[in-house]
Amino acid sequence: MAKGKFLTREEVRAEYEKRAGIYEFAVYLYYLVGFRIGRYRRLAVEAIAPRQGDTVIEIGCGTGMNFPLLREKVGPEGRIIGVDISEAMLKRAAKRIDAAGWKNVELVRSSAADYAFPEGVDGIIATGVLTYEPDYDKVIERGARALAPGKRWVVFDYKMPTGWFRRLVPLFAWISRPFGISLPLFDRTPLESIKRYLRHVKIKEFYFGLIFIASGEAS
Repeated sequence: MAKGKFLTREEVRAEYEKRAGIYEFAVYLYYLVGFRIGRYRRLAVEAIAPRQGDTVIEIGCGTGMNFPLLREKVGPEGRIIGVDISEAMLKRAAKRIDAAGWKNVELVRSSAADYAFPEGVDGIIATGVLTYEPDYDKVIERGARALAPGKRWVVFDYKMPTGWFRRLVPLFAWISRPFGISLPLFDRTPLESIKRYLRHVKIKEFYFGLIFIASGEAS
């Protein structure tokens, strides 16, 4: 594919710094084109199969839209670590945490590639994030090594669909430009990395095959 914007993590970070204030409003505009992002997020969280008291890491947590879903699963005795490269997005996530009075949610400013995963965690999730990361393969590998045996890495992201539906990709990329999506990013394949480093991989496709939720277990 031709070169385009948002190929580096710094380009994506700059875009999200600029748009942090309208991010959540823009996300809900996806519903106008039949993209049920709230449902996809909930399915991704459920795919981790977290339990009360678990420690779960969210890579690319943004403003913390997944935190209520994760907190519901791990409970007040569990722990959530939200990692994001954008300071502006983390500031909004911090406001969400303070408003809810959560004491068990920690925020870390870091790129996904530079984040040092703690050992023995109970789950890792990334929703709409890893395709932006040039070193996504390394991120998935390091996360897989950090998981406790049998625990799950879950990725909700987009991919190149098959057949006729490939024609929808330029339209989807155009609609999603406010979120840093561009055509060249569809050449990245975090789904293949999930298959490479984890076992018992399960994959579900949505939205004409443009979206997938993949989960895999650590050895």
